[in-house]
Amino acid sequence: MGIWNLATLQLEEFRPGIMSKAEIGENLTMVCIEIGPGKEDTGHEHPFDQCGVVLTGQIEMFIGNERNTLNSNESYFIPAGKRHGWKTFNEPVRLLDVSGKH
Repeated sequence: MGIWNLATLQLEEFRPGIMSKAEIGENLTMVCIEIGPGKEDTGHEHPFDQCGVVLTGQIEMFIGNERNTLNSNESYFIPAGKRHGWKTFNEPVRLLDVSGKH
């Protein structure tokens, strides 16, 4: 069931240094993800829209040629097909991320 308490949600290892919990529906995927310090995604793209909000921590994100540092309570929107990536700093960052059909 897709009702979560974000304060107590238990995450599982997705990749080394990245923990997550996902709800996958027919048209949307919702993921709570925690990325450890010093991690980086140098860029990728996919054929669906993606958006989210930073719950805790700080993350640098780029979407196309735009680069910003996001903090708690700030959000992002990534259009389908747009190259994007991120990097974390000295502390973990937790995001709530929603994307279209995979």
